[in-house]
Amino acid sequence: MAHHRTVPSTPPLLASLSSSSTEDEEDRGRDREKEADWKQKQHRLVTLTSPLSLQRHSKLRRTRLNSEWPRIRSSLTEPKRPTPSRPSATSAAPFSYSIRFVGFGQTKLPLQSTYLDIRDSTDGWHAIKDMVVRGAPAIAIAAALSLAVEIFNLEDFNGTPDEAFSFIVMKLEYLVSSRPTAVNLSDAAAKLKQIASAVATTTSDARNVFEAYIEASEIMLKDDVASNKAIGSHGASFIQNLLGNSKNISMLTHCNTGSLATAGYGTALGVIRSLHTEGVLERAYCTETRPFNQGSRLTAFELVHDNIPATLIADSAAAALMKFGRVNAVVVGADRVAANGDTANKIGTYNLAVSAKHHNIPFFVAAPLTSVDLSLSSGEEIIIEERSPKELLNTHGGLGEQVAATGISVWNPAFDVTPANLVTGIITEKGVITKKSTDAFDIKGFVQKEAGQASA
Repeated sequence: MAHHRTVPSTPPLLASLSSSSTEDEEDRGRDREKEADWKQKQHRLVTLTSPLSLQRHSKLRRTRLNSEWPRIRSSLTEPKRPTPSRPSATSAAPFSYSIRFVGFGQTKLPLQSTYLDIRDSTDGWHAIKDMVVRGAPAIAIAAALSLAVEIFNLEDFNGTPDEAFSFIVMKLEYLVSSRPTAVNLSDAAAKLKQIASAVATTTSDARNVFEAYIEASEIMLKDDVASNKAIGSHGASFIQNLLGNSKNISMLTHCNTGSLATAGYGTALGVIRSLHTEGVLERAYCTETRPFNQGSRLTAFELVHDNIPATLIADSAAAALMKFGRVNAVVVGADRVAANGDTANKIGTYNLAVSAKHHNIPFFVAAPLTSVDLSLSSGEEIIIEERSPKELLNTHGGLGEQVAATGISVWNPAFDVTPANLVTGIITEKGVITKKSTDAFDIKGFVQKEAGQASA
């Protein structure tokens, strides 16, 4: 099970892989002498900074353990040591590693902040399934890193490289089942399997398979932040050009697509951040996003944190907002984009797209190319998750008191599919995908073109 503790300050979604030691300097010196052959070995330990603070810090910090490596390296590379007893409050803690999330904080924000320590894939699965971690990019990163930490903390694995690969595959398939709608998760799992498989066929040491997996999951984290900033930049430029370089742009967004939904910066909210940074954003409007209230709890929280001029509206007020001319464009995220441009996103997205079309307001989807699923010809093939009736029957997304009549039936889909004909453009880290003369997206051609340029 995950372990919780309340913290007084505003927390990040991902804070750190933490470590501590009971060894004093003299002990470490003896360890270095005994295991001099490990001195040059660098263990990869990623320090995940606050997604909100990533706006202030341009890159992730990487901690190099260097000479302390012999004492704290994984049991994958040394005989099992006796597990120390839990230290007292006055003693130093033994080394331990975990991914730290804003645990129940995603459901308790903005009024309460908590950390949730994810120690293995089971913790990761429950964090995703229970929407403690949500947002397609964040889900993929959380799943990958939850298994990375589990692998790092494995004890006495004496299997072959093939068995190490099978272990990874089994765990990844389990993690994918936590949120089938999010293509980022299945895409990340497929890539990680491919990397692990390639190493398993060329090595005689299972440790190499596990180390390759850990390194690949770290790279995914770093790449997601860079991808989001590129999405923000491309989207801001395109929208400014479309609106005649207006200096007073008002945007409407839905759900939460910011730092709390990604490794940092955000997708749709990243576009809004970029417009604000460039000094052309007059106001951001965010919907409450019933029934889980990701907009009122999380997006509003991020906008206030960044001092972006923002207004919260009820989901049912969006059409009226457009009618009164207060919105220049709509930008939303995506959990999955089909080959034709049909987009699965948080329930209520379709409503916004229909209203935007009626009021001649541009409607954009902002998502990394990892959210594109070319295996699906249209949105009809996208699996839509249905969630607990309690989210509608009770306040606070099912966590509070009952407000609906006992005995009423409930239909509570978590997502809907917006048809491509309602989408103006799809903003990606490689640019904005627009419709051709046929009034249809050529997403496959765009992806193939970018893949060709990347390999050239």
